[in-house]
Amino acid sequence: MVREAAVTDTREKLDDDTARAARQLSDKAEVADGVAGLSEQAVAAIDTDRVTHVVSFRDGVLVGYANITPGRDDEPAMIEAVVDPEARGQGIGGSLVAAALEKAGPTARIWAHGDLPAAQALARSHGLAPLRELLSMRRPLGDPQNPLPPLTVPDDLVLRTYAGPDDDAEILRVNNAAFDWHPEQGGWSIDEITGRTGADWFDPEGLFLVFDHADPNTLLGFHWTKVHPAVTHDDGDVEPSIGEVYIVGVDTGTQGRGLGKLLTLAGLIHLEDRGLPIVELYVEGDNAAALHTYGKLGFSRHSIDVAYGRPVDA
Repeated sequence: MVREAAVTDTREKLDDDTARAARQLSDKAEVADGVAGLSEQAVAAIDTDRVTHVVSFRDGVLVGYANITPGRDDEPAMIEAVVDPEARGQGIGGSLVAAALEKAGPTARIWAHGDLPAAQALARSHGLAPLRELLSMRRPLGDPQNPLPPLTVPDDLVLRTYAGPDDDAEILRVNNAAFDWHPEQGGWSIDEITGRTGADWFDPEGLFLVFDHADPNTLLGFHWTKVHPAVTHDDGDVEPSIGEVYIVGVDTGTQGRGLGKLLTLAGLIHLEDRGLPIVELYVEGDNAAALHTYGKLGFSRHSIDVAYGRPVDA
């Protein structure tokens, strides 16, 4: 039986069936590859019109999906793409990426989660080079051979957990100040905060806030932790639940007070107390200060995501 060629087009909004198929495609790729098919942000955007959607169908079945997040100010648009593992090696990925790049413009970048060999080859075929690295780092918890250091809160600081929506405005302010340079984390609106505090996974006891004792209403920094539930695969293998250093944000002008380390450690102790065996985090590959802090807390490199784009001098 001769199968039809895949048909690729762009859409501003997906119908419910296509959105569901896109999420299933990402899950299927993660099982096959051992790394996420799409990031959390890209999966969350599947049901929205905040991104441009690129879809590839063959015989009426979704076999490829990508979305394009427009750049803010001078930042490039960001593309994430995933192809059905059973449909790879048939030119679908190439057509999907070509359509996404044409729509997104010449400065766009495309993420390769795990930077797998197939993704590297696809990037090269489009004349793309690695322009940004995002490292995944991990450390064990509850290991007597690699214990967490004790948590000491200086007398001039107040450390507490999330008290409710009254904290949201300050979290948003610090987030956007700390990540004004970041293409995904910066420029949030209150919707990004309330969406996460309303999510099933949200735990108010896992969101740590630090204030100056003399000014308890002005947030200095926060650490948002997250717990990923255990996953049972079709073959019966079980991936244990894992903790995540989800977001650590420190307000500008507060550097030198050790707030990042304090907040990170508070979250790690919380995750360890919950009995989690391991914790992960993501950090920019060129963020030397953060890499130093996390290294001193016992983290080591686990994997890498790479953003590819056209070389600056091209």
